[in-house]
Amino acid sequence: MPRYEQFRLPDAGEGLTEAEIVEWKVAVGDRVVVNQPILEVETAKSLVELPCPYAGVVTELLFEPGTTVDVGTPIITIDTTPDLVSEPQGAGGIPASDTSSGQPTPDLVSEPGDALGIPASDTSGGEGESASGAVLVGYGVVGHSASRRARRSAPANPTSPPNVPPAPAATPDLASDAQGPVGIPASDTSAGASRATTGGMGPVLAKPPVRKLAKDLGIDLATVNATGPGGIVTREDVLARSNENEPRTLATYAGDDQPWLASGTVTDDGRATRVPVKSVRKRTAEAMVASAFTAPHVSVFHTVDVTKTMRLVARLRQDREFADVRVTPLLIAAKALMLAVRRHPEVNASWHDETQEIEYKHYVNLGIAAQTPRGLIVPNIKDAHRMTLHDLAVALADLTATARSGRTTPQAMSDGTITITNVGVFGIDTGTPILNPGESAILAFGAIRDQPWVHKGKIKVRQVTQLALSFDHRLIDGGLGSRFLADVAAILEEPGQGLVWG
Repeated sequence: MPRYEQFRLPDAGEGLTEAEIVEWKVAVGDRVVVNQPILEVETAKSLVELPCPYAGVVTELLFEPGTTVDVGTPIITIDTTPDLVSEPQGAGGIPASDTSSGQPTPDLVSEPGDALGIPASDTSGGEGESASGAVLVGYGVVGHSASRRARRSAPANPTSPPNVPPAPAATPDLASDAQGPVGIPASDTSAGASRATTGGMGPVLAKPPVRKLAKDLGIDLATVNATGPGGIVTREDVLARSNENEPRTLATYAGDDQPWLASGTVTDDGRATRVPVKSVRKRTAEAMVASAFTAPHVSVFHTVDVTKTMRLVARLRQDREFADVRVTPLLIAAKALMLAVRRHPEVNASWHDETQEIEYKHYVNLGIAAQTPRGLIVPNIKDAHRMTLHDLAVALADLTATARSGRTTPQAMSDGTITITNVGVFGIDTGTPILNPGESAILAFGAIRDQPWVHKGKIKVRQVTQLALSFDHRLIDGGLGSRFLADVAAILEEPGQGLVWG
């Protein structure tokens, strides 16, 4: 007998309790092997491919893409012994014969039937074909539609005498009488108005031209507010109802390419779409609300002349040692942050409310806030404090590419210690970022602009940016936060200072 195994949705990490099925990579009938990727799920943190724990043939996919499933719920059924089936199976996987007694299993119907309940005796041919039709494992008996004769219908009245032709159906006179939307002749009305009875709501009064207009516009007359004399629906009433049904598209919508609306439901008036909050955006919202209301945020700002940093970026882009990586101002800012953490290690900490303890980290997992189509995620570079500038550039490029492709794993977003958010890529000067949960500080790196600047006693055009540091005031007081930000700014203003502090 076949053996069926059900694969249950596993915990993808971080104690997540549910995941959304994004895409099945197999179909019913496909043969699979152990560790073959069979589906892609989206958790509250990332997209994850799940491997198959069994080898065999897929017999059932239990959920459609787009469904959110709880961890531990069966999601797929696999026949792990497809090649061991030696006899036809019934619809429930029960052998056609009872192997314990050697006798055929009694049938509860008058004759063998296929999976659709059609008697097997009504199949055509019979040559090379069993009486019960072909058998598909796990699906019961399936007849061959291409070779089956049309079944003869049983007479509607089995007691009526044979060979009595049925009474001819009445042919409607299409020209003599106008029809209402429910097929009632217009002449079957009172007071010159046509009438339709709608599901116990009483008659709807309307003249034939009005009924035709409603039918052409797809309007149910029962939903129209009648304003005519005696409760008659007028032409104006139908047109008013039609205008209510027309969707009112916002002028800001430039086209149909609106993937963020794909899973939503349009409101009755067509003026809005309601989209359920789930996956990454749901987790981000929960985390940010918790962070904002549990950690007392303080922000300090610094405007910095980064002309020398931009010259360093230009030189590194020409250096053979950095030919295989992309050098950006963010890379220099990340290195400056590492050096500042070394000078002020108490910044790199976490507050534990449940135990009333402060945990000081002896490592730096540098978080990089990344905006993706699925929402904001913050993967981190593990042990960034140990990396050279080139290693940091490689790690930064890999992290960014993985985040954009939606392949960031939950492990890549866990155990972050401090974060940079690069709002400058959006042309924004600065902001007041919210702390990533479990961390004590986050640096916002703004856009770099050519601005007038007093340099060596003269006003010159220099490249200037703004930095903003938000921190948890339970861990970092104003003095420490200000000194920390001043050190980051000092390295960006004079990169050579990093050699002194490094």
